[in-house]
Amino acid sequence: MNFTNKVVWITGASSGIGKALAIQLSKLDAKLILSSRNEEKLNAVKQECENSERIKILPLDLENYSNFEVKVSEAINWFGRIDVLVNNGGISQRSLASETLLDVDKRIMNINYLGTVALTKALLPHFIENNNGQFVVTTSIVGEIGTPLRSSYAASKHALHGFFDSLRAENHKNNISVTLVCPGFVNTNVSINALTGNGTAQNKMDVATENGIDSKRFGKLMAKAIYAKKEEIYIAGAKEKLAVYAKRFFPKLLSIMIRKLSVT
Repeated sequence: MNFTNKVVWITGASSGIGKALAIQLSKLDAKLILSSRNEEKLNAVKQECENSERIKILPLDLENYSNFEVKVSEAINWFGRIDVLVNNGGISQRSLASETLLDVDKRIMNINYLGTVALTKALLPHFIENNNGQFVVTTSIVGEIGTPLRSSYAASKHALHGFFDSLRAENHKNNISVTLVCPGFVNTNVSINALTGNGTAQNKMDVATENGIDSKRFGKLMAKAIYAKKEEIYIAGAKEKLAVYAKRFFPKLLSIMIRKLSVT
């Protein structure tokens, strides 16, 4: 892999998958723009990266997506172009649909879907003008399969698949590629920060998440997928991958299996 002089913009870069990917790409000589809401944490990630002088910090809140044209202009001005946008920012959920306030459903969709789409649309003219670019999207295995306690989270990830599959087809002529990265369980703080039915954070680690793929290993595998310009890749354990194929070929059997999952 060689990312020398590639300009990669990563959202959700202050922790978890985004942080791991940033550290990995810094080792591969990429120029990085790191975004999230927390500027202090972004600066801490920058210090953990190699070649920190080639890294810029751009605070960004996906929920406040009305000013992304300004953010895009700022990002482009630093290095003169953007080669890859990694849409990694987002938030998860741990609540029954029947117990989730509609405002929480809206917030999840605003952050995970509309914020991501707004940033993508703001950058798309730059890619079209350059006749080159790559959108990378961190979705989820739950973007393929709906599971208990994640109704709106699953909906937001399913929506990303629909949007970016269409975007890929529309912009193939412009030499713009789309890579959908579908994680299974990854050992990050995603479950700790997940929203409950009333909008507060769960504030505890799920057992499956704690036992998930190490984030550093995930970052390396994700970097390889980006470099290879994979259209869609599942970086997950055997059970999660099996569920994807069961959904495709044995949907009724998978439905029976999903019903048996814990909803408490």
